[in-house]
Order: sequence, then structure tokens, then C-alpha cells
Amino acid sequence: MKDAEAWNEGRALFEAGRYWDAHEAWEPAWLAASGVQRHFLAGAILLAAALHKAREGGSPRGGRRNYAKALRHLAVVPDRYGGVAVRTLEARVHAALRDPSQQPTIPPTDEDEGAGA
Repeated sequence: MKDAEAWNEGRALFEAGRYWDAHEAWEPAWLAASGVQRHFLAGAILLAAALHKAREGGSPRGGRRNYAKALRHLAVVPDRYGGVAVRTLEARVHAALRDPSQQPTIPPTDEDEGAGA
């Protein structure tokens, strides 16, 4: 990933449940990215936005809408990208949108071994 510092900062914020801040940390890298990396970052930003809207914004519907937008971006991203198990991340956020007690983390690719990805 071109901007590993921004990614790592956003990842730490995401995993701390600070979804809006993660979104903000990733945005400059997204603006500078192109191709698959741009779609990956857009997807990550929208996943964070989905959780923020559903949890902090009180809008489960808005969260689901952002989640659907994220999936459209992530559909062009390989199952494993930038050290992230992308399909597992999608599933974790989906589960967290249904169950607010879940705190999703961004899974490294080695957690996805054997999952058919």
C-alpha cells in the first residue's frame, strides 16, 4: 500500500471503534490513490462510515446503505489485498451492523487461510 502510515493509523482507529476518525485518516490516501487501491480504500472508508452512521448517527438504514456502497467498491478488490482478508472484513462489518455488541477488527490475510479466498 502506497500510504502505509495513513492505513495503519486508520486501522488502529477503526479497531478502537473510532469509525469517523478512521474514515478521516484514510481519506487523503484514497484521494491520492488509483485503480484497485482506490476501490479498496473507498470500501474501507464506507465500511467505517456504515458503522459510524449505524452506531453514532442512530441510522441503521444509513449504515446499511453505506455498507452496500462499500461492497460495490470491494467487489473489484481481490479477496486478499494489502495484507487484509477483504471478504472476512466485509462479513465482520455485516455482523457488527446486525449486532451492536460486536466490535469488528480488520483481519490480516493469515486469518483467512483455508476460507476459499
